[in-house]
Amino acid sequence: MNNQNKLFKKLLPILILVLATQTLFSQNIVRYDLYVRDTIVNFSGKEKRAIAVNGQIPMPTLTFTEGDIAEIYVHNELKESTSLHWHGLFLPNKEDGVPHLTQMPIEPGTTHKYTFPIIQNGTHWYHSHSGLQEQIGMYGMFIMNKKQEDSTFRKGIDDLPTVPVILSEWTDLKPENVHRMLHNASDWFAIKKGTTQSYAEAIREGHFKTKLTNEWKRMNAMDVSDVYYDKFLINGISESQITTIDGKKLNAGDKVRLRIANGGASSYFWLRYAGGKITVVASDGNDVEPVEVDRLLIAVSETYDIIVTIPADKTSYELLATAEDRTKSTSLYIGDGIKQLIAPLPKLKYFEGMKMMNDMMKMNGDLDDMGMQMSLNQMDMNAVMYPEITGAAKDRNKKNTESSDSMNDHSNHTQNHGNEMSTIGTLNYAMLKATEKTTLPKDAPVKELRFELTGNMNRYVWSLDNKVISETDKILIKKGENVRITLYNNSMMRHPMHLHGHDFRIINGQEEYAPLKNVMDLMPMETNIIEFNANVEGDWFFHCHILYHMMAGMGRIFTYENQEPNPLIPNPKLAERKLFADDRAFHIMAENDFAPMEMMVWQ
Repeated sequence: MNNQNKLFKKLLPILILVLATQTLFSQNIVRYDLYVRDTIVNFSGKEKRAIAVNGQIPMPTLTFTEGDIAEIYVHNELKESTSLHWHGLFLPNKEDGVPHLTQMPIEPGTTHKYTFPIIQNGTHWYHSHSGLQEQIGMYGMFIMNKKQEDSTFRKGIDDLPTVPVILSEWTDLKPENVHRMLHNASDWFAIKKGTTQSYAEAIREGHFKTKLTNEWKRMNAMDVSDVYYDKFLINGISESQITTIDGKKLNAGDKVRLRIANGGASSYFWLRYAGGKITVVASDGNDVEPVEVDRLLIAVSETYDIIVTIPADKTSYELLATAEDRTKSTSLYIGDGIKQLIAPLPKLKYFEGMKMMNDMMKMNGDLDDMGMQMSLNQMDMNAVMYPEITGAAKDRNKKNTESSDSMNDHSNHTQNHGNEMSTIGTLNYAMLKATEKTTLPKDAPVKELRFELTGNMNRYVWSLDNKVISETDKILIKKGENVRITLYNNSMMRHPMHLHGHDFRIINGQEEYAPLKNVMDLMPMETNIIEFNANVEGDWFFHCHILYHMMAGMGRIFTYENQEPNPLIPNPKLAERKLFADDRAFHIMAENDFAPMEMMVWQ
């Protein structure tokens, strides 16, 4: 018996190794090799530099099934460093892809291996987190499918024909020059978009007094986006069509599931479908109870899964994605045959927006206390600018009280109560309800945080609590505690706030079924509350996902107390200095795009 015990002890390590090896090989290892190279593109009639991965823009769609092991080899063939961040994924911190925070940059001529288990499902995407590379091609879809035997598998939804769709934008300007022009308060983008709101335009529109008040209060011209883009793209082209899925022709009555990601650097998109209603079934990779709407606004970096129906044979129905500033659109046609178009969105009424802002601002430029309680995208303070909500241009000279009424009408309308002015159903966060309970551990300690979203458009400084990321320390959190964050947007721009490595609950009145997301879009003057359980150690970025806002310093870093050092960061202090260098950059006014001299605006 003693000899048998001795033999067993000797064989035990071998048995453990064999079992571990069998377990490893029983999991499906899915490998992708991504070759990052410079390329030349021509989206607008001019040849410009871009970055392609495996010779394509957007980057290849990466597809996995929950339970897989991802092995992704990034071969950097650029003359500059790069990185890849897996947006919305749960993974070890060292695989998160933020240079100088979770890893060192992938240097030219080197290969970096990312590997992590796929422990979730849903529609996600990935992009470079190095400088402004995302703007010139480094974005792509990341799809994680459910197993059919999964208890959350929804028949009639998860088994529908599916198409990945990624939205983006293109500018012929180098993104570094876009950033420089923003920091130097250039009017060029407003000129290109036709949103300068000059005195001549004000007089013509009957808004001379509005313009005068605006100048007296030293307010900028009203706008809803920072940058003018030459093209908007859907799956890398300005117009696309789907006639078959997996070899099956689309026919009348067929339902199609579109996995949509906004991979734009700074553009929001209105989504509308010529074939009828849009049914939203997931957001940021998380299932929600189906909700039917006429349109939705997808924020920068958000994802939505929607279902659309093909009403008739021999007809192709337009899914129209229109930039929030309504300068241009991009289209996906679904079906084969005569194209059925949806009416383009009318031009925004900027002077109405300017008047509203004047009424909200004190003479010193501070916001007046109007007692507004806005949250969850339910009431858009810019609704006075929407002709489809407030009426045609001939009604522009209404009293301010009527403008306020139209805002209230829009609030009611977005909550599906309807009003006499519009019957358009628009998605808002209050409509989202998780399909399963999302409550956090009840016995966990709670850490309360509050951030005020702040900014200065003239200096193009974007911050939290009036401090950019380089001016603050990392925020310590403890593993196991629940972190509850109140966010108040005290700026005049929207901000899509994204948390790495975790999903958070949006407190939206759905109680135990509050939806899970990793992006919270906050409109001006909105206050929202999010909460998450701190369950994965590491340094996790929390930032505005408008690329130029993030680069200007709008973010924070959450770090876990007493965590193990990251083996990929050999010199943490030096890495931190390099990480913080972005919002400390000095922006001279120079131009090397070989663009017209009229683009130069000297201060």
